[in-house]
Amino acid sequence: MSKSATSLKNCYFCGEHISAGHGVMLIKNDGQIQWTCSSKCKKNLRVLRRDPRKLKWTTKYVKGGLRVKK
Repeated sequence: MSKSATSLKNCYFCGEHISAGHGVMLIKNDGQIQWTCSSKCKKNLRVLRRDPRKLKWTTKYVKGGLRVKK
């Protein structure tokens, strides 16, 4: 079994790849599973409630701001 096949997780907040044996898993009451790669992502997600699309260090960043449909 290859190493890439065993760990196909991405961080829920920043979108980075999480290697096997790393990261923190949060299971919500509705059954949704959220993996975070670091305490930085965990704090931004749960405590600070930030939007990852507004932060330049995430891969989910949207250049030029968020587009809102009218």
